[in-house]
Amino acid sequence: MARLRLVTLNLWGTQPPLERRLALAIRQLRALDPDVIALQEVRPLPDSPGGAEPRTTAHALAEALGLCARYATAVRWDDGAYPGAVAGEEGLALLTRSPLLATRVLPLPEPRPTEARILLSGQVATAAGPIWVHTTHLHYRLDDGLAREAQVQAIDAELRGLGRGLGDSPQLLCGDFNAEPDSDEIRFLRGAATLGGRRTHFQDAWLRRHREAVRGDGPAQGITWSSENEHTRPLRSLDIDRRIDYVFVTSRKRDGRGTVLDCQVVMTEREGQGADAVCASDHFGVLADVQI
Repeated sequence: MARLRLVTLNLWGTQPPLERRLALAIRQLRALDPDVIALQEVRPLPDSPGGAEPRTTAHALAEALGLCARYATAVRWDDGAYPGAVAGEEGLALLTRSPLLATRVLPLPEPRPTEARILLSGQVATAAGPIWVHTTHLHYRLDDGLAREAQVQAIDAELRGLGRGLGDSPQLLCGDFNAEPDSDEIRFLRGAATLGGRRTHFQDAWLRRHREAVRGDGPAQGITWSSENEHTRPLRSLDIDRRIDYVFVTSRKRDGRGTVLDCQVVMTEREGQGADAVCASDHFGVLADVQI
């Protein structure tokens, strides 16, 4: 049966040193050789001409890797929208080996002037038929749990509308959820909590392959917002050493479709030493191999 390899990564906007970070990301992604790359915090490149179709950090990766890019804007802001802000925009992207068969963009609840969130969905052509892959980025503040609860409920409803029956293909949902595994919003996605009088179920890909970490008989793993990454230091008020980036897969089918074959934290490579050390982003990425 066919396999799909996906990598999700929060790309950290255009924070410097951008050229070094993109080069490091390209090198690691080329080695991982994913079928789909899901990106968050995608922004236009500093030299982008702007307009309806800006050239973004996602396009730079896609061009270097020989992939197709689909970018969607989540939010735009004006000069001075927040302290030190220069007018700009940010969004999500999917990179794929061939053009997507279909795309959808869903605005998520609880938008704010400088923090509106979306779900970007793309239908990927595979040897096993079309597969829906989704990327998102939820509100980030530690006390934003209620907003994230509303957002995951909207996401679940959208995916159900695309087919979750026994005969439907698996779907992959990934991104930066800004929430730890024991939060209500993540437990809801895993089928362990009720929100809005509803239940759902997705497989947490990392948890499928590393259950010993939560049983207490193995080392803690899966951290994506890590104190080992020097880029997280300026935002330590958000609590470091958390698992907040995920790949979720709809429930396994009886014929094995949807089985999580592997899941690892990736994009951890550093270039340089000390104050000159650079990672591709302030987040580590997550790789999942899924039987489709």
